[in-house]
Amino acid sequence: MHEPLVVLVTAASREEAERIAEGLVEAMIAACATIIPSATSVYRWEGRVERAREWLLIIKTRSDVLDELVERVRALHSYEVPEVLALPVVGGSETYLRWLDGAVHGSWHAVD
Repeated sequence: MHEPLVVLVTAASREEAERIAEGLVEAMIAACATIIPSATSVYRWEGRVERAREWLLIIKTRSDVLDELVERVRALHSYEVPEVLALPVVGGSETYLRWLDGAVHGSWHAVD
């Protein structure tokens, strides 16, 4: 089994979050993407403290397709510097982790 990851991505709108989620799952570089609405982010950008309403994607994937996932997010995202943070999964339901492993293939793998 490949190393599972949770990847966090914020988006400017629900539509953008859905477009990113669907693009990643359709390309089989994410098993699942959960969208959390109405997060407020406070951050520093170009020397100023900014505040923005954002949608948070919690993406379940594998480490072997992370580079492809990051590139796909960049292509689908409106931000100049999109947030893409990968966190290791240290445990969980074996049944879920097997499903996740089987649901992710990336563009390099022929789909069964």
